[in-house]
Amino acid sequence: MKIILPLAALGLLSTLFLISRNFDPTKSVPVAQIDLERRAHEQGATNPVFAGVTSSGDQVMFRAKSAQPDQSDPAHLKAKVVTAQMKLIAGTVIDITSESADMNQERGTADLEGNVHITTTTGYVVDTDYLKTRIDLLYAETPGPVSGNGPPGDLAAGRMVLKTDEISGEPQLLFTDGVKLLYKPGKSKE
Repeated sequence: MKIILPLAALGLLSTLFLISRNFDPTKSVPVAQIDLERRAHEQGATNPVFAGVTSSGDQVMFRAKSAQPDQSDPAHLKAKVVTAQMKLIAGTVIDITSESADMNQERGTADLEGNVHITTTTGYVVDTDYLKTRIDLLYAETPGPVSGNGPPGDLAAGRMVLKTDEISGEPQLLFTDGVKLLYKPGKSKE
């Protein structure tokens, strides 16, 4: 065994080099074709994450495919392909997606726009074009119309607000400004 195993290993290594592909040292190493000069002048981040915790303990997190600071105001960021998640102390989780967002780190705001889609673990699915949110407190507002569905049925409204109730301290999802609800009663268990 002391003689056979080393000879077998030597035979395997020699066949590895005999069978391997030819290598041309004069060829250059393949690299990605990107505009290095443009990338060097642009500032930004790929796959950034912004997170915060409200004073009541709710977690707010934003992820983006890319983000770039505004040249005139470094606290202002423009993010693309944004996903956000709000984990409330009450147990509800709110997932939000949008095409882009304007974020201001000093004010703690994020304005999401372009196919904003909101899903909650309580059963609401809402679509809108624009959503104002906060990173430092539980707040989201649509200044324009929303449509979607939830446990009571299909709904449409001129405005939606998610905030903490000042009296009870519980999160509230409010639909206002011309609410239309198509009520779909649950099926009874007989």
